[in-house]
Amino acid sequence: MADPREAAIQTYFQNSLKVMEAAANDRELLASILAISDRIAQCFRAGGKLMLAGNGGSAADAQHIAAEFVVRYTFDRDPLPAIALTTDTSALTAAGNDYGYDHVFERQVRALGRKGDVFIGITTSGRSPNVIAALKAAREIGVATIGFTGTGGIAMKSLCDLMLVSPSPETAQIQQIHITAAHAICGVVERDLFKAPSK
Repeated sequence: MADPREAAIQTYFQNSLKVMEAAANDRELLASILAISDRIAQCFRAGGKLMLAGNGGSAADAQHIAAEFVVRYTFDRDPLPAIALTTDTSALTAAGNDYGYDHVFERQVRALGRKGDVFIGITTSGRSPNVIAALKAAREIGVATIGFTGTGGIAMKSLCDLMLVSPSPETAQIQQIHITAAHAICGVVERDLFKAPSK
């Protein structure tokens, strides 16, 4: 390859493939994905809702995942109640201004969460203060807690009923696994709750 940038791009894809392959063969990760799917499906069956939050790319992932549940994933079916706590600019800026940025998700969890609901906190480092605060609040009010993180985020384990740990310490690769796993979760939940149309 004449252009070193092309080689860098190829290396990036090759590294991404290695992480995806590691995830595909990680029995603990696959079991976690199934357990998370079952917990979310149970929540929806009982009339509960799913809340999600994260920062930056993880905020985008929270919104992406919520949309898959609310609208559809692989086939037409009834909408499912999922809320990304990253989208209400008035609530975010009010909480940030009045209580500090560490509380922007925690305030929403306390306002919207009910016993039996599920909260997914997405933090690639496992240390985002506002996600940690939201997990603590969820625990206090009886909301099931799920953490999405990377290999460096094990410190949040004590706050989570279930964990999805991407087999990488690198942010981009962690996020790659998070959204892929989230798609798998959406697919399992959708098939568990609705009859897929025959092809």
